[in-house]
Amino acid sequence: MWRPRAKSTVKIHDTPSSPFSFSTFKDIQNLCVEDHPSSHIKKSSSIFHRVRVANTFLRSLSLSLPEPEHNAAPAHNKTTTPPLQEQPSITIPGADKRIVVYYTSLRVVRSTYEDCKTVQSILRGFRVLIDERDLSMDSSFLNELNQIFSSGGNCCRKLTLPRVFIGGRYMGGAEEIRQLNESGELKKFIEGLPAVDSGVCDVCGGYRFILCGQCSGSHKLYIVKTGFKSCTACNENGLIRCPSCAV
Repeated sequence: MWRPRAKSTVKIHDTPSSPFSFSTFKDIQNLCVEDHPSSHIKKSSSIFHRVRVANTFLRSLSLSLPEPEHNAAPAHNKTTTPPLQEQPSITIPGADKRIVVYYTSLRVVRSTYEDCKTVQSILRGFRVLIDERDLSMDSSFLNELNQIFSSGGNCCRKLTLPRVFIGGRYMGGAEEIRQLNESGELKKFIEGLPAVDSGVCDVCGGYRFILCGQCSGSHKLYIVKTGFKSCTACNENGLIRCPSCAV
């Protein structure tokens, strides 16, 4: 049988000053003691002070740095004359009464595409006769452009688009046309060219090309005796110049 439970004769002293009198809990008081609020205020103030000092330093540094070159470029262009005299003396025969623009409608290189669209927008605003030659629609324009510059003694020159000829005279690329337009000199070169309507061609829709009628745009013809052969009436894309708006 179980022995009856007896009361302990050991007297436990009351310790009202500390509820944890055991040695195993001696560190709990130190862990549970709340930090003095003044310490948080001191740490927070030191952090905000560092942020304030850093912001002040960065602000003063940005004011002391010189402005980038691209910001100063427009002011420089306004004071200088367009470098038209530095352009090579290259001419196109048979283009005395129109503007010839070599460009591309492909968006492979974004900067080139935007330059081409900018030049087209500037020139179309004068409502004169423009012969737009898209190199992406017909590769013969690229050979033609290389031949023009090689005959002018610039065979080693790296060609970029667009290239503009006004009245048969080479005027430059996108940057030269922008400068001439801003200075007002471009209007003087265009004066005397025949004016045209600003409407879109009803035949090609403004693309300057239509499908070849002989091969239906396939660039291939079938002959019974010889089989298939390349169509000679169109380019490699099966396109021909629009007879309605072609200059």
